[in-house]
Amino acid sequence: MTNSATETHLAAAPKILVLGATGPTGRHIVSQAVSRGYDVTVLVRSPEKATDLTGAKLVIGDARDEKALRQAIKGRDAVISALGTPASPFREVTLLSTATVALVNAMKAERVSRLIAITGIGAGDSAGHGGFLFDKLIFPLILRNVYADKNRQEAIIKDSKLNWTIVRPSILVNKPEVNTVRALTDLSNVHGGSISRKDVATFILDQVNSDAWLRKSPLITW
Repeated sequence: MTNSATETHLAAAPKILVLGATGPTGRHIVSQAVSRGYDVTVLVRSPEKATDLTGAKLVIGDARDEKALRQAIKGRDAVISALGTPASPFREVTLLSTATVALVNAMKAERVSRLIAITGIGAGDSAGHGGFLFDKLIFPLILRNVYADKNRQEAIIKDSKLNWTIVRPSILVNKPEVNTVRALTDLSNVHGGSISRKDVATFILDQVNSDAWLRKSPLITW
């Protein structure tokens, strides 16, 4: 089960903005949020990729564009960032950090303080806890540049003075949810692991009305 939470219930159904909504994890976040009765807005560059995001309001724009972000954030209670970027073994990655700078500025301008962001195992002090294959081969050969940008992203969030939670899933798999998630900050016995995207979405949405992991960076895994 997820850790017990201190609830900070909003007066009505939460109004959330989801970034990265057309990604494989973002889609689960949107569908589950709509099922919970949340008022969901998504910011997307390509509306044709979002035709199946039933029940969500679409705002067209780039996540690196502060003006578009402000339009999407206006009137929201919380922002969920599920932004991702393709593996880039040979080129520097800057999308995540650039978008996060714009996001923080937009949230402050619109006076929205709650931010829940997904990074991943291997970011920050979770580096070296992904298991042998991930740590010795996948990370250095394929994901090194992506995780350098995830680290910049996390630093920007932590310096933002927003009410943030950074969630670091273990290896993401497309399996049914098991509803048993471990959320950990003591990683001394963590060496790999996996978690379904559906369980990640559930955990993320549970944080919207909770301060249990406020200004913390839990790794979540089965």
